[in-house]
Amino acid sequence: MKIPNVNTSYFIAISLFFAANLNLQAEDGYKLWLRYAPLENPQLDVPYASQVVVPGGSPTMEAIRSELKKGLGGMLGHDVALSDHVTGNGAIVVGTPASSPLIASLGLQAKLQGLGHDGYLIYSAANGGHAMTVIASSSEVGALYGTFHFLRLMQTRQQIAHLDISEKPAFQRRFMDHWDNPDGSIERGYAGNSLWRWNDLPGKLDPRYIDYARAEASLGLNGVVLNNVNAKPEQLTPEYLRKAAALANVFRPYGIRVYLAANFAAPIAIGNLKTADPLDPTVQKWWQAKADEIYRLIPDFGGFLVKANSEKQPGPQDYGRTHADGANMLAEAVAPRGGIVMWRAFVYASMKSNEDRATAAYKQFTPLDGKFRGNVFVQVKNGPIDFQPREMFHPLIGAMRKTPLLAELQITQEYLGHETDLVYLAPLWKEFLDSDTYRNGPGSTVAKILASSPMTAIAGVANTGSDTNWCGQDFAQANWYAYGRLAWNSNLTAEQIAEEWARMTWGNDPQVISTVCAMMRGSRDACVNYEMPLGLTDMEDNTHYGANPPRHANYHQADAQGIGYDRGRTGSDAVSEYAPAVGERYANLATCPDDLLLWFHHVSWDYKMKSGRTVWDELCFRYNAGVDYVKQMQTQWQTLRGKIDPERFSAVQARLDQQLAHATNWRDVCIRYFQSINHKPLPAYLAQSKG
Repeated sequence: MKIPNVNTSYFIAISLFFAANLNLQAEDGYKLWLRYAPLENPQLDVPYASQVVVPGGSPTMEAIRSELKKGLGGMLGHDVALSDHVTGNGAIVVGTPASSPLIASLGLQAKLQGLGHDGYLIYSAANGGHAMTVIASSSEVGALYGTFHFLRLMQTRQQIAHLDISEKPAFQRRFMDHWDNPDGSIERGYAGNSLWRWNDLPGKLDPRYIDYARAEASLGLNGVVLNNVNAKPEQLTPEYLRKAAALANVFRPYGIRVYLAANFAAPIAIGNLKTADPLDPTVQKWWQAKADEIYRLIPDFGGFLVKANSEKQPGPQDYGRTHADGANMLAEAVAPRGGIVMWRAFVYASMKSNEDRATAAYKQFTPLDGKFRGNVFVQVKNGPIDFQPREMFHPLIGAMRKTPLLAELQITQEYLGHETDLVYLAPLWKEFLDSDTYRNGPGSTVAKILASSPMTAIAGVANTGSDTNWCGQDFAQANWYAYGRLAWNSNLTAEQIAEEWARMTWGNDPQVISTVCAMMRGSRDACVNYEMPLGLTDMEDNTHYGANPPRHANYHQADAQGIGYDRGRTGSDAVSEYAPAVGERYANLATCPDDLLLWFHHVSWDYKMKSGRTVWDELCFRYNAGVDYVKQMQTQWQTLRGKIDPERFSAVQARLDQQLAHATNWRDVCIRYFQSINHKPLPAYLAQSKG
């Protein structure tokens, strides 16, 4: 894959540079994709980046100046002049019509209004005979986003001489959800402890907070939920609110608003009330007073995220009330100041033991469609089970027409190898976003449905922690990056994003780029294959890392006759929760895609797949193919020795060794278990490979 408009003349310089420079500097991954490494031939860019003109004294404009100095200085190898006005060719002019008289004189207001608060223009222009690059937005934070876009063009070696770029985000609110606890631990965190040093706050601010904000803003992310959805009540006490306010002050110049996960029983736990009933006037007044307290400390507080009546979390159903009753009470408390409520639809506690968990949210929430206040999102995971390696898209996305929906994606690899496995998640998310719901006929993709509401948002469960490289595994940084890019532009392809990230993270050597992207391209499918192929789900152990298929046998329902979960008309009838065109496709064995066959059907071990293999042979084939792909990635990575700094090269090599052991264990445990049920021999090729 090739990024459009790449200046291919750089490739000669790149090759010469790497041939002559094998003494690579040590790197630890801390800089993420904002390395701003020296360009191979900076003279080519100097005429177009020789001067920075960023008027305005606000913290956001100062952040823009700082980023341009850091970025241009690193890439060009020298400081770039800061000036109040254009004095020659190559000026980069950044601002808004309000902050920059020059930008105001260009007559851009109408175009900028059409791009909204966060959108921006980047284009080549002239002023007084001087060539310049204009980065303009109707807001200062939009100008910041445009600045990062311009620096990304330079990092990925695209031409910057003749630009005409217009951008606006796909979603208004673009969240990172941190499942961080007050004690510094992170639920489903695999990269050290929490970034938020709660014991030091509010008095001591870790400089890392600024670098976190820079990384978020570079992707256009504009909201941070600071704490775990399994929220501790004390995080709404005055002590912790002051800590949250200190973080909000750091993040504000970068356009990031702070949100908090709220424990529904907080009025009892920290308010000394005897009830948390959402229809009780004293409870309503308590939440209104709490919202007032928060807004006094954090004037731009974004609102609450709530997990209720799920996995032992308290909620309105404890009092015989509905999810709408609970969400609306909180929504009324934050509405006067523009706050929102994100109410998670991950609920299954009230199910009977023989019910299909994939149908739980649909049954509870579709009767409530249209009963939520206008500032409430219902937050749904990409699939109806639980962030599995492959799932059918969530049925609520096609079913709820009167309620804004917020898609929750998981960046942290809870079910996909934690910090060990190289698994690039953009293909998973693209598969989800591009799925056709048929809600309004053909072409009603998930992405279009989510973006069609007057209020739009998307959320990603963070994979960051206190590890030096932020994510525990260097390649896991790509998933943070990919989530942010898709939150801004859901039309980008997984391949485009992979190449962007690879160039910014590993450098522009053609062999490095092609090898890294090749490794990433099939890594998600490989993980699906060595863990849960053909639509199998929930076969992990209680750490959500290793294989334990007997643990939730109900999900695969393997017996002597066959395997798979019947979600068709004769089973749980989950197919009826989708539009008829979708449901019929998956209900029919002849048209159900192989990748989700066992999600929707219980079939004989001898059922013939489209490949011509039986289900048993296909399972064995895919399990083995997943392991083989990891071996292939090991071989590919070895070809980059000497082209990657030794510290990161060795770190990735060690992770790949761990991944091979992990994948092999999944394959062997699962095949051995299923073989103990069906008593079928291994296919000859697999029996031979396993000795």
